[in-house]
Amino acid sequence: MPYTAEISRANPSCFVFLIDQSNSMVEPIAGSAEGKRKCDSVADAINRLLHNLIIKCARGEGVRNFYDVAVIGYGAQVAPAFSGPLAGRDLVPIAEIANSPAQVEERERVMDDGAGGTLTKKVKFPVWFEPIAKGTTPMGGALSLAHHLLQDWVARHASSYPPIVINITDGEATDTGPVPQAEALRNLTTNDGAVLLFNCHISSKPLKPVVFPESDAELPDTFAMTLFQVSSSLPESLLKLAASENVVLGPKARGFAFNAHLMELIRFLDIGTRASNLR
Repeated sequence: MPYTAEISRANPSCFVFLIDQSNSMVEPIAGSAEGKRKCDSVADAINRLLHNLIIKCARGEGVRNFYDVAVIGYGAQVAPAFSGPLAGRDLVPIAEIANSPAQVEERERVMDDGAGGTLTKKVKFPVWFEPIAKGTTPMGGALSLAHHLLQDWVARHASSYPPIVINITDGEATDTGPVPQAEALRNLTTNDGAVLLFNCHISSKPLKPVVFPESDAELPDTFAMTLFQVSSSLPESLLKLAASENVVLGPKARGFAFNAHLMELIRFLDIGTRASNLR
């Protein structure tokens, strides 16, 4: 069966995050009580996910290179979007990411105190990706850059679990994207299967969230429907991982989310990162 390759240092897998950085990302994200901007919510989600990936790859001797990771922003330009020491880099091994945050912030987290109440604790929050909102939405260009990066990667990692591309956007493409570029990207393969493309469409409107649907029947507009159509069907291995997290999905579920709240967005991304057992 496809999508079952073991992820190891000899056969790593790969993530590419495509992040909309257009002007409209300054608008508040739907369902945010404090009016948090979309760009800030997405940046927090990506940084938390990178931190979670590092933890998953940590072993006694350090962080193992189970993944190569790229973060691409698209707005005023289409370009790698890491900050700090990794600025300008595209695909970076996860161990190098672990050692190269742009900064480490101190944040407050509300936690269960174990006695029926809560307490506020200060925690370290590493930052590799910072919020930007400027320009238009050249989504086709971002998908084409992902294709360029992964065309070489799959050629060098034929035995690996296929790369996962996660595109997060709040609006319609302003270039020729995303249909032909998405199709070309999903046609790239390793021996274990085709590249998986997930799309997350976030909105300022308080519309009903839709996560991992089997059809576009509940989606509110043609662009959301288009993103659903170009999203990959979830392979059986990911359906089982979702089930293990008490997320029951239909057999035709696709890697698509509409109007996901921040915690749903993180969960959407986190399920996608647990592609296989790490060795």
